[in-house]
Amino acid sequence: MKSGSNLEKVLSAGHFAVTTEIGSPRGSDISAIKKKAEYVRGRTDAVNVTDCQTAMVRMSSISVATILIQMGIEPVMQMTCRDRNRIAMQSDIFGASALGIRNMLSISGDHQSFGDQKNSKKVFDIDSIQLVGMVKRLRDERKMLGDDKPIEGEIPMFIGAAANPFVPPVEFRALHLKKKIDAGADFIQTQAIYDIKGFRKWMRIVCDMGLDKRCRIMGGLIPLKTVKMAQFLQTKVPGITISDRLINRLKGVPGDKVEDEGMTILCESIEELRSIEGVSGVHIMAIGLEHRVPEITERANLYPRPVLN
Repeated sequence: MKSGSNLEKVLSAGHFAVTTEIGSPRGSDISAIKKKAEYVRGRTDAVNVTDCQTAMVRMSSISVATILIQMGIEPVMQMTCRDRNRIAMQSDIFGASALGIRNMLSISGDHQSFGDQKNSKKVFDIDSIQLVGMVKRLRDERKMLGDDKPIEGEIPMFIGAAANPFVPPVEFRALHLKKKIDAGADFIQTQAIYDIKGFRKWMRIVCDMGLDKRCRIMGGLIPLKTVKMAQFLQTKVPGITISDRLINRLKGVPGDKVEDEGMTILCESIEELRSIEGVSGVHIMAIGLEHRVPEITERANLYPRPVLN
């Protein structure tokens, strides 16, 4: 085992893994964290903690991940390249490891123009692929980036990365995934999938390249709460493909039933993802619907979760 985390054990044992995520608060009040965490307790194998998502100032992912550990819930700490140089990154990884965090997701991060600090300077000292390689070097060689002197202690970290199968040029997305796996990614969580047919085609390429044998791939899903939300994702978010047919399906139900229809679509998508070769699990990004994660896992036959020693 590379980290001994529950997520690593579940994936290594061949179970269909389930993760979800919790957004950090815009301040120091942890009551919302605890409330959301209780909704998903025992329903997933690990819980992602976002790192200043949409470039909004929020409580640090290390802090929230530590709170989850204190609650007996395993976190996946996200780290963006947007806000830190390699000094700060490696320092935070040391701290995260010391605090018992065993899973980490390496991502680029949304551009600061999307957030509440539009005049802030982006960092991007290294990119997400280099971040994956840096964590692998810390873990496997016990050496920092660009330094051959051994570090003190171990970094038992299960290394994750993100993938977006539908960002143009689509024909290069599998090659981009390969770069992350070559760098040392142990698991992948994808952007939200609504085009199952297109994702199935992408996974055939991934499997033909043998990438599914080298890394565990988890399909990302976001439940659709409103027609407006679906239209926003369809037109404003690169890499998310939502068909007019799906939009019309949501329009075809009464307004107060759209969220329920979104849940049905999500559960149908989970069932389809389970049938795709090379898919090892799902990552459910509930975004304000954490209270419905228990319902999702039960309807999709993802509960109870395996308990491994």
